[in-house]
Amino acid sequence: MSRIAKNPIPLPKGVEVNVAGGQISVKGPLGAIARASDPNVGLERDGENLMCKALGNSRHANAMSGTMRALVANMVTGVTKGFERKLTLVGVGYRAQAAGDKLNLTLGFSHPVVHEMPKGVKVATPTQTEILISGIDKQLVGQVAAEVRAYRPPEPYKGKGVRYAEESVVLKETKKK
Repeated sequence: MSRIAKNPIPLPKGVEVNVAGGQISVKGPLGAIARASDPNVGLERDGENLMCKALGNSRHANAMSGTMRALVANMVTGVTKGFERKLTLVGVGYRAQAAGDKLNLTLGFSHPVVHEMPKGVKVATPTQTEILISGIDKQLVGQVAAEVRAYRPPEPYKGKGVRYAEESVVLKETKKK
């Protein structure tokens, strides 16, 4: 059995987990999220904990038991606490402004960049150079943050661009004559 799958998933108060028809749905105070279940993995509720068990002795079932455990644990964390990614704009004139479900970016192009947020993801701009992307789906929050960063990734000479808040950019030395 996978070492990750051996760990139980603690279920906080107010979280409901339903497994039916190949779907796992988790409901909590921040919302509900559903994901397709793997047929090689079984979920068992044990009091206040949830366990993932591999059905069969194949390597695939063993690997998927750890994967499903991580995915379900992220779903439980998402509906209780939520996930957040923070981006920082570095560069003269680089600005961000949240307007409803759209993010307006000024990144030194000849045109403004407008990024449409998918359903379930919220965006906020505490300052003009900070972007907070939050939601209950860890994969979706990370994907949206990566798409926003891809508009202008940090360049290696001056470090200008959109970067994650915890990211450190190693600057290169310029060419000498």
